[in-house]
Amino acid sequence: MTGRLFVFGLGYSAGILAERLRRQGWRVSGTGRAGTLAFDDDAGIAAELTHATHVLSSVPPSAVGKGAEAGGDPVLLRHGARIRQCGAGWIGYLSSTGVYGDAAGAWVDESAPVGRGRRTARADADLAWQVLDPRVRVFRLPGIYGPGRSALERVRAGTAHRIDLPGQVFSRVHVEDIAGGIIASFGGPAGVYNLSDDLPCSQNAVIEEAARLAGCAPPPLLTLEAAGLSPAARAFYAENRRVANGRARRLLNWRPRYPTYREGLRALSATISPAIASTAPATASDDQR
Repeated sequence: MTGRLFVFGLGYSAGILAERLRRQGWRVSGTGRAGTLAFDDDAGIAAELTHATHVLSSVPPSAVGKGAEAGGDPVLLRHGARIRQCGAGWIGYLSSTGVYGDAAGAWVDESAPVGRGRRTARADADLAWQVLDPRVRVFRLPGIYGPGRSALERVRAGTAHRIDLPGQVFSRVHVEDIAGGIIASFGGPAGVYNLSDDLPCSQNAVIEEAARLAGCAPPPLLTLEAAGLSPAARAFYAENRRVANGRARRLLNWRPRYPTYREGLRALSATISPAIASTAPATASDDQR
């Protein structure tokens, strides 16, 4: 199967997907850091959407306003009507498991309520994409790691933290498994899907494994106050949940290539040269997932 994918926001995760599809003979275009069109090139984007078989947005909502109608999601605000009218058979949106808010360490699946946490704008956008069109697939993603954006680079650069918060649990996903889940959905039903690995765990466990693979001592265990984290980083530790991936397994027949952080970090470690140990990687962000 080959096709034409148009991406709003060709950033980190969407870029990995684009590479895989291009190797399979797909034509991929889009906006963003690795794109070929400006976001405000209405005529150019309209022309691309005319020929697209698949459309994906990885652009997060704006911090201004509430909901797509108030300008929360820039793609829906400017291009929503074009997307709804295009002939693509598949439409996707990269959301966040942050829409679930704090679950006190409990498991959450796609039936859990959204909009109760710090990501209210993201929850509004998530819901707005769901009602845009029956073709839409929404992918809720936890912490994303992969080449250049993992605990290995942070440990080597001396920027990793271990925080003394017993019972704090997070989920994560390797960027290659995001691409795999999206591709699996091309032949599956529309709807909402969590794409996460099989082993939610503490961030400390990930940092300790990265330090072991890097052959160095893990950073000291600090209190949240002593760690001197940014407000955004502190907010990360304010929520505690385990993300279930059973729906994607059942309906898409998706299986993560890296079912736990151990396999993912081990594969990344084999590709990282000690020569780059002193180079801090680009900070992972939500601007283009």
